[in-house]
Amino acid sequence: MNTKQQTKPNFVSACLIFTFLFLSYSASVSADEEENEREFDYLENSEKGPSHWGDLKMEWSACKNGVLQSPIDLSSQGVKIVNKAEELKKTYKPCDAILRNRGHDISLKWHNCFAGLININGSEYSLQQVHWHSPSEHTINGARYALELHMVHHSTDPNFNHSVAVIGLLYKLGAPDAFLSKLITNVTSMADEMQEREVGVIDPNMIGIDGKQYYRYIGSLTVPPCTEGVIWTMNKMIRTVSIDQVLALRLAVHDYAESNARPVQPLNHRQIELHNPN
Repeated sequence: MNTKQQTKPNFVSACLIFTFLFLSYSASVSADEEENEREFDYLENSEKGPSHWGDLKMEWSACKNGVLQSPIDLSSQGVKIVNKAEELKKTYKPCDAILRNRGHDISLKWHNCFAGLININGSEYSLQQVHWHSPSEHTINGARYALELHMVHHSTDPNFNHSVAVIGLLYKLGAPDAFLSKLITNVTSMADEMQEREVGVIDPNMIGIDGKQYYRYIGSLTVPPCTEGVIWTMNKMIRTVSIDQVLALRLAVHDYAESNARPVQPLNHRQIELHNPN
């Protein structure tokens, strides 16, 4: 963290205290992403585009006024190296899942069974769903990738301030992704239709989280209501995805935007940690 950033600790502390108090009051009603595609979009010049999300609803005001917003640029200049850190603690298992075309993205939700969890500093978060953004929302030193996957987890303790934890994976163009290959036929058959379908038992372990090196910071949901206090864990290892898979995910939705990635948000003196077990 540079000297300029270190000169405003009182401001940052005040922001964090305010945010955590707000979350303790509202987490139960705002921890979920908005799924009604008519409520917002990603078109740059649209009145419902990212720059206007915070004006559309009072409960979405964090999209405009928040100080811990996501995504961010994971710049090496401001990263704190955490040596001899533990590998990401995760326990996933196969479970029945539903594939959904939400209009602005494709999501896969596990239902009626327990698909596993992650453990962060002794707190457990159960896996709820995954979805994809293209191009990537997070960047590394300004570089944007072809695709980003989000694994959304909810705290098993409803009273915990940090009620949401997201694991993010970045993908560059290359060989097809095995996890997407298992789903792609169903994805393409849902093109331009708001629908959902059962896809049987899906194993989250197929996503292939490395978990040895990862970035961590406190941010927000990247879609309305942009709730803050989300624990972000971004896998450092970059995976590969084929151009056909990326196009299939974009063509399947009917939001008429070329991308479904929110622009990078200000860091606002937050600390980014790079956990390295070596």
